Amino acid sequence: MDTLEVGLFFKENEDRLNLELVSTRAGLRRKITQLNLHRPGLALAGYLELFTYDRVQILGNTEMSYLRNLEADKRREIFARVFDFDIPCFIVTDSNTAFPEMIEEANNRKISIFQTSYSTTILIQLLSEYLYLKFAPSMSLHGTLVDVYGLGVLFTGRSGIGKSEIALDLVERGHRLVADDVVNLKKKAEGILLGSGPEMLKHFMEIRGVGIIDIRQIFGIRAVRMQKRVEVQVELVDWDNKENYERIGLDEEYKDFLGVSIPLVKLPIYPGKNITVIAEVIALNMLLKIYGYHPARVFNHRLMKSLMNKKHASDYLDKDFE
Repeated sequence: MDTLEVGLFFKENEDRLNLELVSTRAGLRRKITQLNLHRPGLALAGYLELFTYDRVQILGNTEMSYLRNLEADKRREIFARVFDFDIPCFIVTDSNTAFPEMIEEANNRKISIFQTSYSTTILIQLLSEYLYLKFAPSMSLHGTLVDVYGLGVLFTGRSGIGKSEIALDLVERGHRLVADDVVNLKKKAEGILLGSGPEMLKHFMEIRGVGIIDIRQIFGIRAVRMQKRVEVQVELVDWDNKENYERIGLDEEYKDFLGVSIPLVKLPIYPGKNITVIAEVIALNMLLKIYGYHPARVFNHRLMKSLMNKKHASDYLDKDFE
């Protein structure tokens, strides 16, 4: 998201942040373009050279105490000077009350002022999380996302290869559908990729020959979830006898989405192959790796140890001349 309308911000956070609009509603049409917040203490004191006016401005106890010690005319002068900038909105925290001259200047410049009972620290924390999600890098791709044993498994592959059918079988076995056909990915934090479905398609699934089905209505609330961290990609590919597929698992592949690398498993399929069980095993195997147990490496270690033991035995017997 490049911009966020102040009105939408207010709608989505009025209850969550206990916000009260105390100035004109005309300011709700302004745009928020930055995820960072700003406390304009120096700007209120007159230093405007490095004023980051394009951020949401937070007025806490410190700023309000400073303004409270000034005469009304001086406050009006300060607000007239500061409000000349294209500011998205102000939020007054800690149950402080915006000054009448502040509201008057805001109304004249069509800038929204909100009040909240939340402390500055708590508000900044909650608001930063909200804005980070709104402005986080995002993308959409063709695929299916399923929560398998608590692990987010992203199924990709050509159209018609069977992604939805695999997901349907997994749901029937007790796993949870997140999104089908279109998966929205968002980089929530460093190394965390969050997947969800478009609002229009949420928890609906297209099964060729059957049509559109509603997973939540058929299987119940236990069969769906709104979003899930993506932790492994399973790319479904058609079986090719000429292709050399991974058989041990020592050589791991990764796929990059929005700067986040996740493990990639290329799974060749053909009629009769039980992909659902294999998908469950992939999830369980990934969980083992997360907890520090890598089966392929353990097997390789045992194999190398066995070969070394045989070599030692062979060397000893070769030198046994009795």
